[in-house]
Amino acid sequence: MTTHDKALICLWYEKDAEAAARFYAGIFPDTSVGKVHHSPADNPSAKKGEPLTVEFTVLGIPCLGLNGGPHFKQSEAFSFQVITEDQEETDRYWNAIVGNGGQESMCGWCKDKWGVSWQITPRFLAEAMNQGDSGRARRIFEAMMKMKKIDIAALEAAADAVPAEA
Repeated sequence: MTTHDKALICLWYEKDAEAAARFYAGIFPDTSVGKVHHSPADNPSAKKGEPLTVEFTVLGIPCLGLNGGPHFKQSEAFSFQVITEDQEETDRYWNAIVGNGGQESMCGWCKDKWGVSWQITPRFLAEAMNQGDSGRARRIFEAMMKMKKIDIAALEAAADAVPAEA
């Protein structure tokens, strides 16, 4: 991150922004941890000298982690959507997040142990929903709605299913 960046995402953590950034850097490509800035004075969320902010990138997206204390919590209103190429990559990211204190949700969504929401979305799903075949899209969508972690083979089977005649 540099001072010429015009926009970045600021994520509020209670006290573990640096740990979160290092966790993300260990999972995702094009992810790194930059400078850690320490509090110049005591404040409601940190004592003088404790980490206050950490610069990092997630999949090339510039972020700033703020150790802001317990005042605000993460919500599903914000999530990182990660497009995966295959089931192996989908499983790897999902299992890393959920398996390290995270939580499963529905339709490819999960939360890490800091409460940040992630959509682990196979490219097949993202593209198949926009191909213009409404029946196929409906079958894929209905299959996805029953899943937590996305199962690409099950989506492909739903996409190729022959609809029952009315």
